[in-house]
Amino acid sequence: MQSDVTIKHERRTGANRLERVNVRIFEDSESLSKQVADRIAELIRSNQNRGRNTVLGLPTGSTPISVYHELVRMHREEGLDFGDVITFNLDEYYPMAPDSLQSYHRFMYENFFDHVNLDRANIHIPSGSVDRRDVESHCEEYELAIRASGGIDLMLLGIGRSGHVGFNEPGSSAEDRTRLIVLDEITRKDAASDFFEEKYVPREAITMGVGTIIEAREIILMATGEHKAPIVRRAVEEKKNNHVSATYLQDHQNASFFLDSAAASDLTREQTPWLVSTVDWDFDMATRAVIWLSEQEAKAIPHLEAADFQRHHLHDLAHLYDGVDELCLEVFETLRRKILYAEELPKNKKVIVFSPHPDDDVISMGGMLGKLVSNGNDVTVAYMTNGSVAVFDQDVTRHLRFVEMTYSVLAGAQPAESFVHRSDEILEFLEDKAPGQVDSEAVQKIKAFI
Repeated sequence: MQSDVTIKHERRTGANRLERVNVRIFEDSESLSKQVADRIAELIRSNQNRGRNTVLGLPTGSTPISVYHELVRMHREEGLDFGDVITFNLDEYYPMAPDSLQSYHRFMYENFFDHVNLDRANIHIPSGSVDRRDVESHCEEYELAIRASGGIDLMLLGIGRSGHVGFNEPGSSAEDRTRLIVLDEITRKDAASDFFEEKYVPREAITMGVGTIIEAREIILMATGEHKAPIVRRAVEEKKNNHVSATYLQDHQNASFFLDSAAASDLTREQTPWLVSTVDWDFDMATRAVIWLSEQEAKAIPHLEAADFQRHHLHDLAHLYDGVDELCLEVFETLRRKILYAEELPKNKKVIVFSPHPDDDVISMGGMLGKLVSNGNDVTVAYMTNGSVAVFDQDVTRHLRFVEMTYSVLAGAQPAESFVHRSDEILEFLEDKAPGQVDSEAVQKIKAFI
């Protein structure tokens, strides 16, 4: 039955007029998760007061974990009752045993179901262990179970970098139902760290279809982190298309995107607010606008002219200054002063740099390190990890082959028998290595070197 509690769409005008779906932006992921958990609790309690079940559609992944933890806290400390809640999970890898480390069955029980009073008979998760011959009928039964429950009251979603909701990869249609689907390459690459190597990531999954998802009476899509910002902008501001399945939510009358500030950072209203609304200019905002204008015109900041500001509707900014030359010069000098030249840095000192991971130091401050060394400083980099867990097995194989070929070229002979024997041992270990198996000491050392 339909809940009487709903979240209404905001009217999209001004700053958010380019957004095709309701968007709520939170300062951080914690406040976002708290708001989502509060909404779920409100819905459950409202339905309980009316003698109704609450049917939830639930996702997995890192984004909803904080929501589940908050719901568990509410259950323990506030008595939130899940006794009449029915759940349907979005998806599961295929094939996948329910007790596997990467199983969404295991994820849900460890992070949520085992800690609240949900009736196990009311928990529904697509099976990754069903016989392939029975997958189609299993999917049909899943759809029937959703309908028999009265339909989903509130569907929680995440969004993948391919734009998928559930595992509805690019090419999915708005009519698709629960089915077996081939995973996109981006999705498998993003999951590689969970499976210790991309080759161990299943190539298929069972997922609710877009058609199933948009039949929910309310939808909340959660996205956190800067890495989600580009696809969030596409899902929110692009027209509906089958390349980004999240755009199908634009047609839903009660769908909202809940974003933290990082995930929202590419939205027009956040990135270039002067394009969609009147701006209360301060110098930081003016600096952002001038840098953006420089990029649009492909001109150095000191070479920008009044006509450039007019052409890009920044005349109100230009009018705040006696002339654009003064503004551009001030922005340019402010940026220039942020550059620390060698003569401004320490000389002949001992310097220690803490880097969380090998290469982070070079990527984030390689130029600074070079200047410090040129100033005669004794620079030491302390790596907090050896980085081996970020290197795939295939990289070890490739580097061993490279060393073998390089030795032949430089020495003019084949590698020593001891090297070949040790290399073969390592390659054999990698060939027989099971998913999740701890690397041998030799493999760990090679990965650290890489």
